[in-house]
Amino acid sequence: MSAGAVLVASGFNAFLIPHQVLSGGVSGISMLIGYITGLNIGWLYFVLNAPLFIWGWIVLGKRFVGLSFVSVVVTALALQFVPEIRFNQDPILAAVFGGVLVGLGTGLSFRAGGSTGGFDIVGSIVTRRRDFPLGGLLFALNGGVIVALGLSLKDWDLALYSMISLFVTGRIIDVIHVRHIKITAFIVTTNKDQMLQKLLGTHRGVTVIDAQGAYTQSEKYLLMTVTTKYELTELQKKIREADPNAFVNIVETAGVMGLFRRE
Repeated sequence: MSAGAVLVASGFNAFLIPHQVLSGGVSGISMLIGYITGLNIGWLYFVLNAPLFIWGWIVLGKRFVGLSFVSVVVTALALQFVPEIRFNQDPILAAVFGGVLVGLGTGLSFRAGGSTGGFDIVGSIVTRRRDFPLGGLLFALNGGVIVALGLSLKDWDLALYSMISLFVTGRIIDVIHVRHIKITAFIVTTNKDQMLQKLLGTHRGVTVIDAQGAYTQSEKYLLMTVTTKYELTELQKKIREADPNAFVNIVETAGVMGLFRRE
C-alpha cells in the first residue's frame, strides 16, 4: 500500500501537477481546487476523502477502508516530500507517464486489498455487484472532473491532456487489477475427494461429472469451477497439491449467470 501511494504521489508531483494536468476523481478535484486557490493539494486530497471513507467502511468493511486510509495518508505525506520538478516540457508525455505511475500505484493498492481512496472506493463498491472493468469505470466517473477543469480554467487543451492521463491510468489498472475477469477450469482427475477438499476451500462452487478416458477406458471425474483471474494462481496451486497428474483446461469466461460470489 505504501509503495503504491508513493508511486501515485510521484506521478502527481513529477508529471501531472507541474503541467496542471488532472488525475481525475477526488485527487483531480483536489488538484483543481489547488490550482485555482493555491491551497495545499496533499491536504485537500486527505480532507475530501473523509466522506467516502465513511461510505466504504459501511459497505466494504474495515480492512479495505483501513488499507485505503493508509494509502491516502501516505500519499498526502509523500506529496509534501516528493519534489515537484518538471522533468519534461511536453504535456502529452507528462500525461502519459504520469498516468502510468498513477495506474501502477492504484493497481498495486487494489492487489493489496485496499485502494487509493476517492472514486476508487466508489468503483470498488460498484464492481462488487457488477462485472465492470474497474479501470474503465473509473475513467467514466472521472469525466465530470475533466469537464469541470475545462470550464473553470477555460483551457480545453489541459482537459484533453487530462483525458489522456485518465485513459492510461485506467488501462494500467485493468492490467494489474483483474478481479472482474472470470475463468472456468475443467479438471480431469481420478482423485475426486482430494480435489474437492482443496477446491471447496476457495469458497467457489464445483460441479462434478462422471467421465471416462477415451484411450485408456479408465473411470475419471470432470470437475468444473468458475473463479476470477485474480485467484487463478492459488487455484492452480491447489490443483497441483491434490493431483499433480490432473489434466486441466482453463478458459476465459465471457459471462456468468446465477449465483456467483463476487467479493
